[in-house]
Amino acid sequence: MNVTPAAHDLLFATLADPTRRGLFERLCVEGEQTVHALTAQAGVSQPAVSKHLGVLKKAGLVIDRREGRETHYRARPDALAPLNDWTGRMTDFWQSRFDELEDLLKRMDQ
Repeated sequence: MNVTPAAHDLLFATLADPTRRGLFERLCVEGEQTVHALTAQAGVSQPAVSKHLGVLKKAGLVIDRREGRETHYRARPDALAPLNDWTGRMTDFWQSRFDELEDLLKRMDQ
């Protein structure tokens, strides 16, 4: 998957907010929910929840569907792929640095 730096920035900025992260986590764990159901446990107003959901949608982390007067939201965990790729690259980078440090320390002990 080839993701632009701007897409990475949007994903990280979106998940940096604890309320948005909480909404996304709830949708991942509990499945599709209405704005009303999400607001009941979010600890913020319905307009704030709707705004956060809009940001999550723009980042591709949720999708919505209308059913009558209600809007239902569902998480898209696959949208976290760029984050998984980035953390994997960083893990590999730091692991190689620690391996080099370990080799250096062993040589210094000899």
